[in-house]
Amino acid sequence: MRLFASAGALMIALLVLEPMPVSAIGEETLAKGTLVMDLRQVAVPVQLLAPEARVQVAAGVCFLEGPAIDAAGNLYCSDIAGNRILKIDGQGLLSVFRADSGRTNGNTFDARGRLISCEGAENGPGGRRRIVRTDMTTGAVEVLTERYEGKRYNSPNDVVVDPRGRIWFTDPLYAPDRSIMEHTHEAVYRIDTDSSVHRVITQPSIGRPNGLAVTANGKTLYVIDSNYIRPDAQRKIWAFDIADDGSVSGQRQVYDFGRGRGGDGMRLDSQGNLWVAAGIAAPRTANETGDVPTGVYVITPDGKLLGRIPIAEDVVTNLTFGGPDKKTLYVTAGKTIFRISTAVAGYSLFP
Repeated sequence: MRLFASAGALMIALLVLEPMPVSAIGEETLAKGTLVMDLRQVAVPVQLLAPEARVQVAAGVCFLEGPAIDAAGNLYCSDIAGNRILKIDGQGLLSVFRADSGRTNGNTFDARGRLISCEGAENGPGGRRRIVRTDMTTGAVEVLTERYEGKRYNSPNDVVVDPRGRIWFTDPLYAPDRSIMEHTHEAVYRIDTDSSVHRVITQPSIGRPNGLAVTANGKTLYVIDSNYIRPDAQRKIWAFDIADDGSVSGQRQVYDFGRGRGGDGMRLDSQGNLWVAAGIAAPRTANETGDVPTGVYVITPDGKLLGRIPIAEDVVTNLTFGGPDKKTLYVTAGKTIFRISTAVAGYSLFP
């Protein structure tokens, strides 16, 4: 048994099996099925498979996204493939908060403890393509916006509320069938406190917006630009200055993930650092490489990479800080939710 310690006090136990020469074992021992070698080196039984055989995904039954934590410490997250929002209480008990989520992706809480959700259009039918707000006391759901300039949104993806109560959300489309798009834009929108909606960032300033965050002083907006389909697409994190009226300017690059799977969801800590869910185990298209391994990447506002917390899953989607001192990081990654203790507190508008 070899024990390794990685940055962030994660402990990983690795059992190493030393292979024995087959010549020293004998055919009789092998026939009895005794473990005598590193099984990762065992060849595929090609003689028993069809010539064209390859392992394929038969069905995606769970795809976790959009974690958000309430004042009681309950964790809410979207299962986009299952078309539901899940709730995990402080004791770890899992339940279904909303059975028909309209393919909800991102979630966040506003300063009054109301749940803001992005109902999207991906991972199956039934997506409602709108932004809704849930009163957690009464259960009442209010539609905040479902059209802009008379056209339905693409697939609202992620959402954040700034200190002034304005709601910012991204509206890309990652689904292969882009015929549902009524807009020619994949944009960032802002809902003001008077319920008016404004498109604030679109092409060519950004390609395909995904995760986003607003600083505690409300003066900086961070947006993840992530597109693995087009060969000329970017996998970058951008920063924008926010004026008092909500307009943005001063676009600047914070970090470039190159040709690998870039960032997805993002949160900030109390020191202003960006914690970014990124990476993939295997590239999905010829336009994507495996150069960004799965994990949580911690980046300073000026673009310095402080480190990566490895996450052993095929894909890492989003994250949020919780716990009484906001020093527990929860990470959604495909079918699994991970929990990591941190030394720095996370930032959130609520609780």
